[in-house]
Amino acid sequence: MAVPTGKGLNRAMHARSPILLQPDSYGVDRIPQPDKPGALHGEIWLTVQTIQVQQLIHGRNGSSDKPTIVGLIGFANRLRVIWQAARSDDPYADWWLVKVHDAIEITRAAIDRGQAELDRQLKRMTAMEVCVAVSTRPYRIHLKFANPYAYRGAQLLAQYDRLVCTALTARHIGLLGGDAQVHQACARKLRALFMIPQSYRFLNIDRESVRRQSRSSLEARQAMGEVPEAILNGQHRAPLTPRSVTLASGYAGHVNLHAGSAISDTDPNKNDDE
Repeated sequence: MAVPTGKGLNRAMHARSPILLQPDSYGVDRIPQPDKPGALHGEIWLTVQTIQVQQLIHGRNGSSDKPTIVGLIGFANRLRVIWQAARSDDPYADWWLVKVHDAIEITRAAIDRGQAELDRQLKRMTAMEVCVAVSTRPYRIHLKFANPYAYRGAQLLAQYDRLVCTALTARHIGLLGGDAQVHQACARKLRALFMIPQSYRFLNIDRESVRRQSRSSLEARQAMGEVPEAILNGQHRAPLTPRSVTLASGYAGHVNLHAGSAISDTDPNKNDDE
């Protein structure tokens, strides 16, 4: 291929650069650095097809004849307290994160098994092409959580939503009986998972106070049990944990948390915007 020549090339080679060079203290021209990009910002939405999963998002307030059901939002709100406490080296918070992680993995495996079994049954059908039912008006909610395990809980609900759609489709075409418990068993596991953070109590302690058996650590032991040694010495931790920080002037004052009993937050209109 011929190399272009002529006036156009000469003008390009001798064109004045739009970048203004400034000499530094050594007399060497330096290119001024551009402004840095701004902070990253994104949005996360959860879209579900079934009323069963919509109810598990918001939970249910308790009454005289119905127990409280903690939903995804209540789960995320309480996890925020645990996540902040783990950042301040609370071994009980680390222990509860391990419990949450293990329960998530157990629930995920149960949903996957149920989905795989339903998919196998649908594939056995001959001469029929079955499309899994979906909603004519899906429910969509904006998620803004403060820790990754809340988002993992949301992902579990998305997987469970698919399972429910598949199970209801299979029942509609006669593959499942009316008393089939495929998705109901997974719903119980999800509700049990969302209840785990509710038993945690924030008592403004750390590993050092537990080792020296401070008054607050003794109260924590009475309320939540004796923390396992592997958790206390840091050998066993959840895969996802916050970076530890040391707050010189007191933990609770910095994050607006105060020692107290466990709470059950199931307000359907409240999201975790921290």
